[in-house]
Amino acid sequence: MVDMSQTEFDVAVVGFGPVGALTALLLAEEGLRVAILERSSEPVVLPRAVGLDGEAVRAFQRIGLGETVSAILQPPREKDEVCFTDSKREPLFGLEVPAVGPNGWRDLAFFDQPELEALLRELVARQERIAVRLGHEVTALEQEDERVCVRSVVAPGGAEAELSAAWVVGSDGAGSFVRRACGIAWESLGYDQDWLVVDITQGPQADLPLTTMQVCDPERLTTYVCAKDPNRRWEFQLREGETREEMLEPETIRDLLDPWLPPEHYEIRRAAVYQFHAATASRWQDGRIFLAGDAAHQTPPFLGQGLNAGFRDAVNLGWKIPMVHRGLCDVRLLETYAAERDAHARDLVEWAVAVGKLMETLAAREAGLPDPHPAVDASAGYGQGRTAPPMRGGVLVMEQAERGLPIGVQLRQPTVRTPDGDSLRLDDLLGRGFAVVGRKEADLRLGAEGRRVLEQLGGRAVALEGLEVVEGSVDPVLDAHPAIVLRPDRYLFGVVDDEHDLEALLIDLAGKLALA
Repeated sequence: MVDMSQTEFDVAVVGFGPVGALTALLLAEEGLRVAILERSSEPVVLPRAVGLDGEAVRAFQRIGLGETVSAILQPPREKDEVCFTDSKREPLFGLEVPAVGPNGWRDLAFFDQPELEALLRELVARQERIAVRLGHEVTALEQEDERVCVRSVVAPGGAEAELSAAWVVGSDGAGSFVRRACGIAWESLGYDQDWLVVDITQGPQADLPLTTMQVCDPERLTTYVCAKDPNRRWEFQLREGETREEMLEPETIRDLLDPWLPPEHYEIRRAAVYQFHAATASRWQDGRIFLAGDAAHQTPPFLGQGLNAGFRDAVNLGWKIPMVHRGLCDVRLLETYAAERDAHARDLVEWAVAVGKLMETLAAREAGLPDPHPAVDASAGYGQGRTAPPMRGGVLVMEQAERGLPIGVQLRQPTVRTPDGDSLRLDDLLGRGFAVVGRKEADLRLGAEGRRVLEQLGGRAVALEGLEVVEGSVDPVLDAHPAIVLRPDRYLFGVVDDEHDLEALLIDLAGKLALA
């Protein structure tokens, strides 16, 4: 158990939002001693993020918390849809969100951020390897050869405190002190617009649609989010000349909501004007310090991927830092964090920007105006039909990716029944670490070197024969390839093909991990 007066840690996490909490939980589950420093003494009480994707819930599943997190999500409704509409809210095109997606969980499930944060803080409090320092505003970071000295000012009173850690993760939001202290700049991706965000709690007589909409109204672009019951959200684009102050006037907000429902049927939880940014950090690492979440990337909210991208950061660091810290891998492994996460986050930000541009294009067409973005078409809607982009570098067999194989893509996760009659999601058979998966036991044969690598990594070998699929489907990559190698985050490292047998893949993996 962590001594609350302790000042020496393996990892210091700056920021106790959801990304910081998941980062700490993942690291602690790997046996590391973690300190969380958070400048606020109070938890978040206002809604911000509202949607989790299947990959995010799968990340919690990795440490046995998938069902726990899923329990606070909005249950499936009769028909969960997202669509683009015209000014009259008539659907133009969209998609229905299935009850179970390829990750074994829903592709989009709404939640209430204060409820999620309360749950995460409860889970962190139960973890004996995590020490939480609330009211600690970090004021200085000093890197030494093998440690980082973290200084903070403690509220109330302003006393100074100090601790040291082998690694620091800055998950302290868009205004990140950690990013600024490391001298890391933003790189704009070309989208900066002001929007009014209004969150309400609807009353029992409210009759709001159950479809999340991108309303492409030439008068004002609007997003309506059918958030977790009984909450709903609108995002209204500010028109030229409109000020933040006038948009926050109660009369303005009432006028904007009147076409949707009368004032007696709702209470406002929050109203705020935000500038929707598209940007990523110019660097994600400075020596022993890493950025994660909003400290590393900002996106317009049209795809609901801001928090989900942050959870991917947490997962990536959550398996790499422990391997390096324990001496299993060389520190070079941590250089792959930025290589993997930056391009992936940029893709998602650019998809979200494309949705914003598509809304502008559809609104202009309805108004009979020239297309403001001629290159944008309906295929830009909701990620071009994909749930997430592939990774484009790092710990992957890139020569296979360059041949069009699904390397850097997450493996589908069906629910399966074992010969013993147990039903469980596939990841629960694969464990938390690396895994090799084959169609048959014979496809998993390894030589001495391959076995050594797998044992050193603590990986599992799992054959699909004898497993009955109960829900979902086996990934089609296993129709074309007899065996695959999976990373702890369930991204596909490589597949057995004519040029790579399983032994060669594991030896290649050892090299790319800089395995000791």
